[in-house]
Amino acid sequence: MRKQNLYQQKDKYDYMVVQNEAPLLEWLLENVKQSKSKIKATLQNRGIKVNKRMVTQYDFALKPGDKIAISTSKKNDKFQSRHLKLVYEDRYIVVVEKNPGILSMAAGHSSLNVKTILDDYFKKTRQKCNAHVVHRLDRDTSGLMIYAKDMQTEQILERNWHNIVYDRRYVAVLSGQLEEEQGTIANWLKDNKAYVTYSSPVDNGGKYAVTHFCLLDRNDTHSLVEFKLETGRKNQIRVHSADMSHPVCGDIKYGNGDDPLHRLCLHAYVLCFYHPITHQPMEFDTPIPMNFRKLFSKR
Repeated sequence: MRKQNLYQQKDKYDYMVVQNEAPLLEWLLENVKQSKSKIKATLQNRGIKVNKRMVTQYDFALKPGDKIAISTSKKNDKFQSRHLKLVYEDRYIVVVEKNPGILSMAAGHSSLNVKTILDDYFKKTRQKCNAHVVHRLDRDTSGLMIYAKDMQTEQILERNWHNIVYDRRYVAVLSGQLEEEQGTIANWLKDNKAYVTYSSPVDNGGKYAVTHFCLLDRNDTHSLVEFKLETGRKNQIRVHSADMSHPVCGDIKYGNGDDPLHRLCLHAYVLCFYHPITHQPMEFDTPIPMNFRKLFSKR
């Protein structure tokens, strides 16, 4: 029988570690009577202090005698944006969930982008750092992204991306009824002169792309599908979905005009990687967007 970590509850939201060293998140899940999602959200939103010091790291090592304070506040009042949510932050990286309609970084004359919002937040909180783009999501794709807070961390992530990131999944609403329950699409992707990505079953001088898919739900007109990337090429999921004759809904570039939600129905909802500095596994997920689910609740 597993031995439980013990604690003394000083009042409703204050605790003291009595025995057993443990990572912070593991200890909280075992000892605090709150849901896993609520505990993780409180951590991510800077709502937990250890010995009067704010801690956000899931793997922060607790020792006997440490005092833990859990805030009742649900929001990080230092970060406010209607375009993205701060999911996780430490001295090296931030993980955010962006809404559709916002760029990952500045392009042309557009000023609305995730990097600018993060840089403004760092300035307001007196952090001497900037957001460094490590990977991108299309403007109209929503979901999870990592940004580095210094050049060294950015270079580690960029140079070792395929070894560091071990699970990266998207969920999409596709047009039509997908027949297969699961499968894999593999071909070469290359841009034409108009910067439209096209695929080829043979090497066309482009980049080899592999996408795994799994059907989550379907109705008479649409399919809810999870995609797991083995490679990360430009427009990979959008092109591969079109190759399946079931394009992503709302895709004006590769789609068929099917636009039930008036947005590109593609969301990056799982992101798992080894921390570039501590090498600890970091696992993040977001709920499947509610409007995606509602399409399949009307039976």
